[in-house]
Amino acid sequence: MFAKRQSVLAAAAGAPPRARAKLNLKPVAAALKKPPVIAGLAGVFLLTTSALFLTVLGDPRAGTPSARIALQRDAAPEAAPPTGFEAFSMGAMALYQDLGDAGDPSGAAGGEAVITLPDGATVAGGASYSAPVHAASPLIKAPIAGLSQQGPNGALPVIAPDGRVPAQAYARPFRPNGKPRVALIVGGLGLNAVTTRAAIERLPAEVTLSFVPYAENLQSWIDQARAQGHEVMLEMPMEPTGYPNNDPGPYTLLANSTPDDVQAKMDWLLGRATGYFGVTNYLGDQFVASDTASGAYLSYLRQRGVAFVDDGTFQRRPGASARASADRIIDQTQSPAAIIAALNSLEAQAKVRGSALGTGFSYPVTVEAAARWTAGLEQRGLQLAPASAMTLRPGR
Repeated sequence: MFAKRQSVLAAAAGAPPRARAKLNLKPVAAALKKPPVIAGLAGVFLLTTSALFLTVLGDPRAGTPSARIALQRDAAPEAAPPTGFEAFSMGAMALYQDLGDAGDPSGAAGGEAVITLPDGATVAGGASYSAPVHAASPLIKAPIAGLSQQGPNGALPVIAPDGRVPAQAYARPFRPNGKPRVALIVGGLGLNAVTTRAAIERLPAEVTLSFVPYAENLQSWIDQARAQGHEVMLEMPMEPTGYPNNDPGPYTLLANSTPDDVQAKMDWLLGRATGYFGVTNYLGDQFVASDTASGAYLSYLRQRGVAFVDDGTFQRRPGASARASADRIIDQTQSPAAIIAALNSLEAQAKVRGSALGTGFSYPVTVEAAARWTAGLEQRGLQLAPASAMTLRPGR
C-alpha cells in the first residue's frame, strides 16, 4: 500500500499544472433578482446595521437621567377605635341622620326627621339631634362577697348564707315614682367593640345590657357596663328550630338534654363571668318545648338565685328566683321607622297596663333608636326602669 502511494505522488510531481476553472456567477445573479431573496437580504442588512450602530455608538438612552424608587408602602398607623359617642353621633353612622323619617307622612322640615310619639309629642331627629352620653352612676363592683363560689370552669353564682341572692344584689336599685314603667333590654353585646361601647355610653343606666357568653374579655365588658350604671345579664344559647343548621354556638342547651347535661353546660356558661343579676335566652323555641330540659334549666337557676328574663319565648314557663317575659321584640324589622314604631307601641302598652318590657339586639340602628327614644320618656309621663324591676319573685 505504502509503495503504490509513493509511485503515484512521484508521477504527479513532474506533471505540468492543470488550468484553473473559471467562476460562473450567472446563477447567483439570477437568484438575487427574485423578490423574496431581496426582502430577506434587506432584513439581514437592517439588523446588521443596527447592531453595528449600537456597538460603535452605544445605547442612545445611556445619557438620559434615570432614577429607581422602592415601592415599599409603610404600614398605616393603627387608629384607636372610636368611642360609642364618636361612632354614633359624629357622622360615622350617617344612616341614622334620618332616623324616624322613613314612613312619616308628615315629612320633616329643613331636612330634620321628626319622631311622632303615641301621645302626639315629637322628638327632632336629623343631624342637629343626638342623644347625650350619660354620666356614670356606678353599681357595686363585682364580685360581691358571699355571692359566688368556684366552679369547674370559673366562679358560679350562689345564694349567700344570709339569704341574699344575685338576682337582687347585682340588680340596679329602682324606686318607682308612680308613673307607668317601661323597661328595655339590649342584647348581643361583647362581640363588637364599637356597638358594645356605644350601648354602654349612649343608653341610660336604666337600660339593661345583655352579653354573649362567648365574648372575649367578657368580665371587662361587664365591669365597664356596671361602672356606667347598667345592670347586666348573660345569654344562654338554646336549641332553636332548624338546629344544627341554625346553631347558637357551643354549649347550646338541647331539648333532649338530661338534667345532668343541662347543669354541665350551664356550669360553663355561668362561670364565664360574674356580676350579672340574671340570664336570658338566645333562641330556644325547641328547648322550651321540652318539659325535662327546660324544667332542669329553671330549677338550676332557682338553686343559684339567678333571675331569668326571656324574650317572650318562655312566657308560659314559671320558675327561677325571679322571672319576667318581654312583651315585645323591638327590632324584628331592622329599620329606624320600624324600631321607633315598636318602641312607641311598647310605650302605649305601658300607659294602658302600667308597665311594659321590650328587648332588642345591639344592631347600631337599635342602639341609636333606643338612645333617642329614651331621651324624652320622663317628659311623656313614663318612668324608665331596669329589667330587674319587672321581675316577680317568689312570695312577692
